[in-house]
Amino acid sequence: MALFMTHHPKLALPTASWFTMAIRSPALSLLLAACLLLALAGRLRAEPCIAVYWGQNGFEGGLREACATGYYKYVLIAFLNQFGNGRIPQMNLAGHCDPNNGGCTFLSSDIISCQQDYNVKVMLSLGGGIGSYRLASKEDAREVAHYIYNSFLGGSSSNRPLGNAVLDGVDFDIEGGSRNHWDDLARYLKAYSTTEQKVHLSAAPQCPMPDYFLQPAIDTGLFDYLWVQFYNNYCQYSSGNAVTFAQIWNQWVSANVSKVFLGLPASPQAAGSGFVTPDELIDSVLPIVKRSEKYGGIMLWSRYHDVIYGFSPQVKNHVCPDRMASLLSMTVRPFIKV
Repeated sequence: MALFMTHHPKLALPTASWFTMAIRSPALSLLLAACLLLALAGRLRAEPCIAVYWGQNGFEGGLREACATGYYKYVLIAFLNQFGNGRIPQMNLAGHCDPNNGGCTFLSSDIISCQQDYNVKVMLSLGGGIGSYRLASKEDAREVAHYIYNSFLGGSSSNRPLGNAVLDGVDFDIEGGSRNHWDDLARYLKAYSTTEQKVHLSAAPQCPMPDYFLQPAIDTGLFDYLWVQFYNNYCQYSSGNAVTFAQIWNQWVSANVSKVFLGLPASPQAAGSGFVTPDELIDSVLPIVKRSEKYGGIMLWSRYHDVIYGFSPQVKNHVCPDRMASLLSMTVRPFIKV
């Protein structure tokens, strides 16, 4: 036994010499870094980079079904579309169920499955194009945040419209009502974050910057993600509008936010204008938006339109940030200086 455990120094010399030679050689260092990144490529690409709105069409399929596709990293449950200024908060989940009379608590198991089985962040979306919502004061914002925390996040209430599952955060899709106090709401919601349960915040501004409703809230720096709606507006992408599109995109990625996502319609019928075909997205649009380190992926409106058109499966392998390129740059640079 002792014989096999004895270390023979000469056996280690070739390995040590080869390693020493490698770290002194820029060419070999580059080759080593490339091999390492290739080995990690599968893991880096495994995480999806698409956010999608779910909840506004009963024919889009279930929440768990959406998460199980593997297309999405974020699913935004839409919408809590009545709240603030003394209104009784209410949700609208279209043809899925009625969350206002306890009819949607079954979604709790779907939410937990999305989070635990598929590593999807599930967030509550506020507002939408149709609803009755506004914040009348800073105190009103505090009360709305308190309601959201206890009804959907880590707090407790006898009336939780989606059951006991704890959502990962709150999305601001504010398209009407007053433009005041959304920054206050963001501050109050973010204050509920703990080391154990972070409250993620996202927003879906229109592409013209500054956003009419949400710019003061975005400027707080509290938002983790922006899914900027590049459709139904002059700044949407088209082959003849690429310069304007790039200029507006560059403004958004300069905002004080962690990640910016390109918001797109998932089918030609999903919006009035601004649909970009999968081929056009891959060939013409992604090369523009991927230049920014803040680029996070794409947002699609909506899951229903994604189902009928099949947008996500056509682009899912292309929309993630080029992490390998950035990692290669960070890994190789120190060796080149040797």
